[in-house]
Amino acid sequence: MFRSLAVRDYRIWFAGALVSNIGAWMQATTQNWVVLTELTDTNASAVGLTMALQFGPQLLLVPFSGAVADRFDRRRVLLVTQSLLMLLAAGLGLLLVLGHAELWHVYAFALGLGIVNAFDTTSRQAFVSDLVGTDQLSNAVALNSASFNSARLIGPAVAGVLIAAVGSGWVFLINAVSFLAVLGALLAIRSSHRPRAAEARRESQLRQLSAGFRYVARRHDLLVIFVMVFLVGAFSMNFPVISSTMAVEFGRGASDYGLLSSILAIGSLSGALLAARRPSARMRVVIVAVGGVGVVSVVAAVMPTFWTFAATLVFFGLAISTMLTTANGFVQTTADPAVRGRVLALYMAILMGGTPVGAPLVGFAADALGPRSTLVISAVAGLLAFGVGMTWLFTERRLRFHRERGLRFAVTHAGRPWLGEAPAEQRETLTAPLTVLRRGGPSIGAGESAPVEGSTASATGAIRIGEADPVLGSEPRREPGRGGRPGPGR
Repeated sequence: MFRSLAVRDYRIWFAGALVSNIGAWMQATTQNWVVLTELTDTNASAVGLTMALQFGPQLLLVPFSGAVADRFDRRRVLLVTQSLLMLLAAGLGLLLVLGHAELWHVYAFALGLGIVNAFDTTSRQAFVSDLVGTDQLSNAVALNSASFNSARLIGPAVAGVLIAAVGSGWVFLINAVSFLAVLGALLAIRSSHRPRAAEARRESQLRQLSAGFRYVARRHDLLVIFVMVFLVGAFSMNFPVISSTMAVEFGRGASDYGLLSSILAIGSLSGALLAARRPSARMRVVIVAVGGVGVVSVVAAVMPTFWTFAATLVFFGLAISTMLTTANGFVQTTADPAVRGRVLALYMAILMGGTPVGAPLVGFAADALGPRSTLVISAVAGLLAFGVGMTWLFTERRLRFHRERGLRFAVTHAGRPWLGEAPAEQRETLTAPLTVLRRGGPSIGAGESAPVEGSTASATGAIRIGEADPVLGSEPRREPGRGGRPGPGR
């Protein structure tokens, strides 16, 4: 589960990021509570607008943030972005402490935060691949998520106590100080991303910016993940709106609002640690997780008391974290290293960029229809995403149900080149996408189901941009095998 921590540079990064993440969660909790209760009269739409300003730049700046992550030393990029985030936190904190903060100040802060985070998030996600080897990348991504959710377990609860004890402004100032931990870690790390300058000179700037879009357009499996992530990110991951309005609905204060975030983090941390135990990131886990988001949202919407609602958040966090950690790991481990930063920028833009669309709508629904309507919207989005995933699974991979005996059914593949085999012998594990799945030999086992870069023995591998099939996307070119059957992919 913790095998990536054996790498020195990753261990340093993990420790520094954990401290900074706790401060970031304290700030996020405080920011939304300030907007909802101190600067407005429980205006959920204002919270939604704040989130839209904060996450909108992720979508608008995606061509540039991805190119920056691929073309420049990511460690230096992070030193700049983390320093700017520290200054923003200190600035708003001083305004709140001195009593000069107004709602437009928070809007401006959220917009500045979003612009800097557009570059920081992409480089930070891709930076993990600079610290660990390819065989440990999926585990490192999962541990990153565990660090993020461990901070989520601590930060909001501490923020709730500090808001009541010393005031909201001091929470921002404490977060500014916490950035010193991650800045110190970046200075101590030896690894760095060295882009291949020769390739960068051969490509035009416009072609470099569009490379990520062209690569994803050929990867049908990534397109499906992006659609599912967009639906859940836009309409289910509006927890600041959902939790703050539900806390008010149950007549609770700031400390209980922070407690809800920490309870959610229990499930989120569990999901991240379970993902770290898996040998690889699998498409089927993402599909099941988004379905879980929909089901849990329905249950949470009908909970009659604060504590029963809080209990459902454990499972809500588990489903969300499982989806995010697995989808992130899948994108990183299957994307070509040459465009990994740009593909991750697209992924983060779709994940965070859906917030400007969903958050204002969810906030408006909370004001007009009541807080529980936010959970109904979340349920519809989760179940719709599940439907998209299952539809892709059964159409693109040409799967079918086959009855074996009595009421026993098996899922089989109807599209193998040698159709004379019995259906029961065509069974697959449903773990890897069709476009990167080996077809030349026997069905692969669960441990081999996700692509691993640099492995010739594995059933799947990283797909080179130039080897992508224009119809099926990223399916590797095949070498002739025995009996006319396709051999293993490169």
